[in-house]
Amino acid sequence: MDGRGAWEATSVWRGKAGRLEQILTIPFPDSIGLFYSGFTEYLGFQPNSDEWKVMGLAPYGEPSVKLDAFIAPEAAPYRVNAKLLFGDGDGSFSAITSLLGPARAPESEIDDRHKNIAYAVQDACELAMLSVVRMAVERTHCRNLCLAGGVALNSKANGKIAASGIVDKVFVQPAASDDGVALGAALAPYLDDGGRLPNRAMRHAYWGQAFDDAAIERALRTYKLRYIRVDDPAARAAELLANGKILGWFQGRMEFGPRALGSRSILADPRDPEMSAKVNNAVKFREWWRPFAPSLKKEAARDYLEGVTDSPFMILTAQVRPEKRSVIPAVTHVDGSARPQTVEKEINPLYWRLIDEFEKRTGVPVIMNTSFNLRGEAIVHTPTDAVRTFYSSGMDALVIGSYLVEK
Repeated sequence: MDGRGAWEATSVWRGKAGRLEQILTIPFPDSIGLFYSGFTEYLGFQPNSDEWKVMGLAPYGEPSVKLDAFIAPEAAPYRVNAKLLFGDGDGSFSAITSLLGPARAPESEIDDRHKNIAYAVQDACELAMLSVVRMAVERTHCRNLCLAGGVALNSKANGKIAASGIVDKVFVQPAASDDGVALGAALAPYLDDGGRLPNRAMRHAYWGQAFDDAAIERALRTYKLRYIRVDDPAARAAELLANGKILGWFQGRMEFGPRALGSRSILADPRDPEMSAKVNNAVKFREWWRPFAPSLKKEAARDYLEGVTDSPFMILTAQVRPEKRSVIPAVTHVDGSARPQTVEKEINPLYWRLIDEFEKRTGVPVIMNTSFNLRGEAIVHTPTDAVRTFYSSGMDALVIGSYLVEK
């Protein structure tokens, strides 16, 4: 499910014995992604970029706005009225403004009307995605679901699908948007001449570049920084986090896709109810309503979350158990949800041990995790990127390889 592929907006395939069979295609512009991006722009955000902001704003709204003129989300398949949504393509949103009022100017105040429209957009997206999944299950008699495409990055909708009972298992490719075309290009030749796709579980996305301690120390020396070498980066980081420090964490191979998964992350203490605001004001400089995510030991997921207990890619939302919401308020959204990353000792032993060391000090096997970047910038890639971002923000310390830099 995407804004647009070549000309398909949504397609359903059945995968079996290493082959793919096309079941259904819904052509552009009958597109959930187009619908969502249109309202993203109407709400004053950057289309095809800031859809996360609409998703994060939605829980602050109420079910008071009707979007039936623009989308029939529960039809089989859904239908989008692109002509009404975009008119003559002049960017005026004439039909939307006539029904819902003037578009929001970028960077202007958010009022209740905007919150309620965001709620309605997200609700319609969830219903449309559920409609497609329900139809796919009926046509294939298969209850194992894989999602890809930019719309599949809507973690809230993914969580609703996982909890719906329609499917037994859900897998979402972690670089589900256009980044994932690289995976398709690598896999496509397997299907040539009657070949078959390799079929193995994808349990991590640590496929980017790594930098050894020698490369890191060269960067630190280049900028004449004061640093120390630490014997146990995980324990030292956990100690700093338990003392309320905001950390840059730069370790191992970089993640593939849009989520920081414990290689290029900014970390903080989730127990502090003010920590979300502190990180926003000092580091991320982003909108107040956008939630931060928890990384937690997979074996503790059932104690903290309802439903989703296997979420290695931070791409499914789950409800935080009511009794735990006051324990980890900084990573619990206004509607009681969270977008968790379940961390496995076998997959990322250093990051798992950091969380384990934090638990030893606090009793809580959860940390706040957000991507290591400033607002509007890419996630840091090199040691130089990490140093520049660290000194351009209010982070307290940087744990980079085996080295600690403090301000």
